[in-house]
Amino acid sequence: MLSLFPSLLTYGQVGPLLIRLIVGITLLYFGYKKLMNKGTSSGSNAKGYGAVEILISIFLIIGLFTQLAALLNAIILVIKLGFKARDKAFLTDGINYYILLLVMAVSLIFTGPGFFAFDLPL
Repeated sequence: MLSLFPSLLTYGQVGPLLIRLIVGITLLYFGYKKLMNKGTSSGSNAKGYGAVEILISIFLIIGLFTQLAALLNAIILVIKLGFKARDKAFLTDGINYYILLLVMAVSLIFTGPGFFAFDLPL
């Protein structure tokens, strides 16, 4: 296999670590906004939904049950994208952000948590 920087292949687990941290921090922000009623969601279950997002984000940040947390995050993002598509706001600037987060979550399902995680390979 040809690589421009073959010595960096040793650090292949840094990529999933960075993806896991960014997705976790972003989801933590989304959940915090829902808990503090600073978001656009004002439904009766918005606080519960925000608490679930915060719990998933903590699992992603510390690297515990990473693939399950990434799967749950992907489901949440697909639901958000579905609502945006229903509102005919698909492929606008804000939606592209959700699509990138969805792809990052799916990549964590396949690659695992990376460095500095509590997940152990079975």
